[in-house]
Amino acid sequence: MTPRDASDANGSRWSDLDRPPLNATALRRALAHGGGFYGDLEVVQRTGSTNSDLVARAVAGKAAEGAVLVAEEQTSGRGRLDRQWTAPPRSGLFFSVLLRPAEVPVARWGWLPLLTGVAVATGLARAAGVDTALKWPNDLLVTVDGQERKAGGILAERAGEDAVVVGVGINVTLRADELPVPQAGSLALAGAVNTDRDPLLRAVLRSLEEWYGRWRSAGGDPAASGLQEAYAAGCATLGREVRAELPGDRSVVGEAVAVDGDGRLVIATRDGVQEPVGAGDIVHLRPA
Repeated sequence: MTPRDASDANGSRWSDLDRPPLNATALRRALAHGGGFYGDLEVVQRTGSTNSDLVARAVAGKAAEGAVLVAEEQTSGRGRLDRQWTAPPRSGLFFSVLLRPAEVPVARWGWLPLLTGVAVATGLARAAGVDTALKWPNDLLVTVDGQERKAGGILAERAGEDAVVVGVGINVTLRADELPVPQAGSLALAGAVNTDRDPLLRAVLRSLEEWYGRWRSAGGDPAASGLQEAYAAGCATLGREVRAELPGDRSVVGEAVAVDGDGRLVIATRDGVQEPVGAGDIVHLRPA
């Protein structure tokens, strides 16, 4: 019986030896130390959605800024537009963080999912040795067999009037036969030098703390904080021919030329018009 067969047979969290559980105690010791940003870090074995759980806690006044909720398995993980996100237990990192950027005008909060993307990509580059690119607005891309694949995503949700919960899902050890769709990927399939989830999570959360602190200190100014420049440098969408599928069954086709000060993707159409897109699905039509 293979480790995966054993896991199916008895449900033991130790059955799949390639996927040991996260060490919650060590994570809390490293990240939730006294005086640090992450005052509370919890790892649960299974939940529907870490975002939904943490939003509920925040609205009920039961979570402070910097609270982190991590799940070994999500049964109702969500992406943008309520798309489902599924993965085998302990095959990835599925977590949410509560942010209360009181010093930042609400109009600039739209940068938070982009900021999280920069933080995740930076953290993974350091800890996993994988070049992770960003697809506007919230996808994490890796290269598998010479092709761009989605290995993660980000979802930001308001939690009352003064808070935002950012959720992150990253495929870490997903095998080829476990991919939910052919366009998906994982850090392991992209040749990561490290797939130990404990140091990966520490690296990503430390990177998020660093970028969030820089952005907040600048009053949310994406240029002054360096966020706008960093996002543009890591964005695989810029310089591409794209199709933006917008609300109301409208679409815009052209070259993605910039991310503006509001975090919108600017598309130069064939008619010579530069159209900023704040929401919608982006399809890459040709390689960079």
